Amino acid sequence: MAITHNLGFPRIGANRELKFALEAYWNKQASYDALNETAKRLRQTHLQQQSNLNYVPVGDFSLYDQVLDMSFTLGNVPERAQAKEANTLDQYFRVARGRSGHESDCQCVQAGEMTKWFDTNYHYIVPEVTADTDFSLDASRLLDQILEAQATHPQVKPVIIGPVTYLWLCKEKDSASKLDLLERLLPVYGELLNVLSQQGVEWVQIDEPILVTELDRDWVYAFHQAYHHLKSAPIKLLLTTYFGQLQENLQLACELPVAGLHLDAVNARDEVPRLVDWLPTHKILSLGVVNGRNIWKADLNSLLDWLEPVAARLKDRLWLAPSCSLLHVPVDLNKEQKLDSETTSWLSFALQKLEEIRLLAQAINHGRDSVADALAENAAAIASRKNSTRVHKAEVKNAISNITTTLGERNSHYKVRAEKQRSKLKLPAFPTTTIGSFPQTPEIRKVRQALRQGNLTEDEYQTLIEKEIRYSIEQQEALGLDVLVHGEAERNDMVEYFGEQLGGFVFTQFAWVQSYGSRCVKPPIILGDITRPKPMTVKWTQYAQSLTQKPMKGMLTGPVTILNWSFVRDDQPRKDTCLQLALAIREEVQDLEKAGVRIIQIDEAALREGLPLRRAQWQHYLDWAVESFRITANGVADDTQIHTHMCYSEFNDIIESIAHMDADVITIETSRSDMELLDVFDHFKYPNEIGPGVYDIHSPNIPSEQAIVELMNKAAQRVPADRLWVNPDCGLKTRKWEEVVPALKNMMSAAATLRQAAL
Repeated sequence: MAITHNLGFPRIGANRELKFALEAYWNKQASYDALNETAKRLRQTHLQQQSNLNYVPVGDFSLYDQVLDMSFTLGNVPERAQAKEANTLDQYFRVARGRSGHESDCQCVQAGEMTKWFDTNYHYIVPEVTADTDFSLDASRLLDQILEAQATHPQVKPVIIGPVTYLWLCKEKDSASKLDLLERLLPVYGELLNVLSQQGVEWVQIDEPILVTELDRDWVYAFHQAYHHLKSAPIKLLLTTYFGQLQENLQLACELPVAGLHLDAVNARDEVPRLVDWLPTHKILSLGVVNGRNIWKADLNSLLDWLEPVAARLKDRLWLAPSCSLLHVPVDLNKEQKLDSETTSWLSFALQKLEEIRLLAQAINHGRDSVADALAENAAAIASRKNSTRVHKAEVKNAISNITTTLGERNSHYKVRAEKQRSKLKLPAFPTTTIGSFPQTPEIRKVRQALRQGNLTEDEYQTLIEKEIRYSIEQQEALGLDVLVHGEAERNDMVEYFGEQLGGFVFTQFAWVQSYGSRCVKPPIILGDITRPKPMTVKWTQYAQSLTQKPMKGMLTGPVTILNWSFVRDDQPRKDTCLQLALAIREEVQDLEKAGVRIIQIDEAALREGLPLRRAQWQHYLDWAVESFRITANGVADDTQIHTHMCYSEFNDIIESIAHMDADVITIETSRSDMELLDVFDHFKYPNEIGPGVYDIHSPNIPSEQAIVELMNKAAQRVPADRLWVNPDCGLKTRKWEEVVPALKNMMSAAATLRQAAL
């Protein structure tokens, strides 16, 4: 009998209940009890929605981030967050966002560094360790959730991050060696497993996703050391991997003393035969057969053709699950009432994926005839999508085949371009700008909602958005910024906005996924070949430029970021889809230039997160990703200045590829890492201009002038001052004007101080 389970469920709620509860708590509009009640209600709903599974995950629910949860479980809390008067939740939010909503401004601290969870768009809070770090168990959060779940479901499976992956995720804050801390960490894990066993838990899902990466000898030894230490725990461990193939770590995974192994069989199906042969007969094999990261319906009949022989060999040792946690997909397709029936028939969200798992198990355990109608319906949907004229467009494919290397080349070298741009733009030393967006106020959201609901005409909408743009320009003029932006009042999201105007996309009403904390995004769905029917940003940018004599940046999202932040079609290589996007956005760049826009920013915030998890595969990805950016950016004159922006990723190991993008100016996040991202410039002489983000916009804290000056001075030690810009580390849409204005005032004062010192 095949056993069904899940690795994790979306925590935000089908209506983003967690987002709104968190923000109400932070804004002092709701109590801790109210926040806790919403969280408890969501957990109970999620358990009910997974009740058809043999094992349901517990501990996958988080108020902010599962890695931060693990840090608190292990007692690894930065000292700066440990004020005596602060309760655990205050400390937790201090690390997550720099302060707790129920604390005064004087109790602000530096938030924990944030980066992407492997190659996804989910951000986690990076654990910090020093040579003196000690660990101590606090299992209260996990135990509370287990007790809560056991009241209604007899078989719960706690989810924890494994000790080796946890250390791998950590950042050393001094001369500490992470692996040297393993001996201190393992007793706490052993204690945790004993506590879970005493609570009546049979299985624990212990996530070790770094097993799909290239590990050196020390990290391989750490796995042996860790799991031989933990094998005495009176509990069964399901060693869980996802996002890729095991490759050279396959034998290691088979040999570790655990009761079961989970493999991402979407990405690593070719490894299943070897696992079936090699895995000891006392271990179960869990196969992630439904894609937990994309929204396309699984081909159930094809999966059964492959799975039935595997099931015949493994019998009751076979478990079925999604490939990874369903954190990365929306909750429920049934909420979508405006999608056409054909598109809906091709899609599968979290609840539908669990139904796919149930159907597969039913077919394996009781025969295909027991689910014949469902299998026939699935086969019809798969065939419909494969043959649809909405998906395939010959003219787009012809355009891709006609791409030549000259499309990606600027007319002149950067040094020649830079002189022309300085002459035309006449910017001061340390020019100041922002990354693009300004606060998306409740009033702006109401205007967009009124348009969607038909309560505003297009003319009325344009008038109101122009008012918001005018206000944004007035604020920037008053602050004295050198290069302005229009503020993006008309944009719901930096990817969705463009997708809505491109052919080949479809959009949802409620398909939200968590990006970090309370930040949710609604990724567009790339359904077919991509076209650009008309200009997308020119009108708004021209209007904004008419309000000021200062240069106005045209703001675009780049092809790689649109690709990586969308649900991408799975019937062609990602490279082909990205090149289609590049050609479409290239047309927009050229139209902006024709309209007189001389600075154009093409955001590639997601460049790094698309990197394969194995370095051996990096160059292939970087080649086509950089090519796509260059095709987008390089059809302009020398005196048109091209900017790009990247945020919340480690860039040091791909800096040569970033330089090869040949953007005139790059802005990057450096504030949370205290400019550590600029260390690479000690060894690599970045050739073009750079704006290191000088304050953390993901925290409500307002940076001081002195802090900004200090950060810029650090940058000037690595990059010539005449090539430095001063800017925030990301867009300001999630902040309030009362936070933005004083922060930018301090930024402008810092720029003035830097200019005076340079005289």
